[in-house]
Amino acid sequence: MADQSDVENALVTIIAGALYPNGTSSPSVPGPACRVYRGWPLPAALDADLAAGRINVTVFPSGGSGRNTTRYEPRWAVTPQQPTLTASVTGDTIAFGGSADPGQLAGVLADQRSYVYRTQAGDTLALVAANLAVLLRADFIVQQSASSLTVPAAGDLSARVVADASATQEVRRQRQTFRVTCWCPTPPARDATASAIDQAMAGMRFMPLADGTSVWVRYAGTTVFDQSQDALLYRRDLLYSAEYVTTLTEMQTSMLFGNLLVNAASFIA
Repeated sequence: MADQSDVENALVTIIAGALYPNGTSSPSVPGPACRVYRGWPLPAALDADLAAGRINVTVFPSGGSGRNTTRYEPRWAVTPQQPTLTASVTGDTIAFGGSADPGQLAGVLADQRSYVYRTQAGDTLALVAANLAVLLRADFIVQQSASSLTVPAAGDLSARVVADASATQEVRRQRQTFRVTCWCPTPPARDATASAIDQAMAGMRFMPLADGTSVWVRYAGTTVFDQSQDALLYRRDLLYSAEYVTTLTEMQTSMLFGNLLVNAASFIA
């Protein structure tokens, strides 16, 4: 789920990229070395950086505690996962392939009776086949050869594999203003720093977050502070309004077999 810190980290990443488009091994856009970080600067450390000609850019929440902007009914959005385990049937033999990663269901449908095994950490293809063989032997004669099973008495035989699916639900939406502050030793450095950041942000409507969601970012204003008593401090604040979601995520089991009666005569699985 997205947190305020995730928005701040995303802003730090974008700002660092705007100031160092060619990487930190190359000079910054404004020229001097730049520090970009979350939070408010320590006065002593900031004074030392300014005296040495370094720029600080900080990201800090502004404008109070934010506002709840929830306006959608909660619903689950499911992202299907592709299984890494495979199962194929040739005649009366089932062959398992791929890899038996955890979080998958391997199933056999024999004469309209289902047998299902959930993969565990450390499973191999042979272990998957062996566990299904144990279940099948309650009703059938089963022969196992490595990762293959032969069920000679089954008249109708099929096998399937599904993986658990990731499901996400939006439970809250909130808006918070963030203050991007450029602490610079000269007016030209301040102007170049703020301009580079604002250009990068101006072309961005949605900003990706670490949890896979996106935050809606809008420009909210600019403030300039030139304090005569601090001859080495030239500051400009850029304000951005960010609306982001809080989500719940869980893994849901996928359906493996579904039996439907068709025309009161045959089954589809």
